[in-house]
Amino acid sequence: MQELKERLRGVRIGIVVTGSHCTISDVIPQIINLKNEGAELYPVFSYTVDTTDNRFYQARELKESMVQITGRDVMNSIVAAEPIGPQKLLDVAVIIPATGNTIAKLAHGITDTPALMAVKAQLRNQRPVVIAVSTNDALGINAVNIGMLLNMKNIYFVPFRQDNPQQKANSIIASFDLVVDTVINALQGKQLQPVMLGPL
Repeated sequence: MQELKERLRGVRIGIVVTGSHCTISDVIPQIINLKNEGAELYPVFSYTVDTTDNRFYQARELKESMVQITGRDVMNSIVAAEPIGPQKLLDVAVIIPATGNTIAKLAHGITDTPALMAVKAQLRNQRPVVIAVSTNDALGINAVNIGMLLNMKNIYFVPFRQDNPQQKANSIIASFDLVVDTVINALQGKQLQPVMLGPL
């Protein structure tokens, strides 16, 4: 088994953060794990993450933390994210967390946020996109969109599970501790299995 800090050395990863605010505290350690594996990180924020203070974090503090972790300014506009395509800036993009709203728009080709522009730019180059889903409607109205993306070339999912099937039957969340392994597999054109995990 390879030691930590070796498996992703020099790999350029887009960290695309969308507005599942309650999971940000679980996401940050996984971003640090990617950095510790040697990856070069390029942060991208959706408009919501970039501007919304909430009970889980203050937008300015989150941005400062992301700059400290990655060593790069956050891309927080469509204009800033657009060069990812023509410059072939990324080896892989990771949407973490990926909201139902972002998933629905991605499945239908809508590009109206920096996050979606980053993903569109990455797919333009036929390079991998990893989705770490976090949404309350995954097994409801958004199930069709997740199904479409599961069947789409160059898109890979971090394995996910129902997080509270008794009280939120349609809700699923990625197993964030599998982000690094999912990225490594995606770079080889493989989906980490199993995709669907048992409930917590």
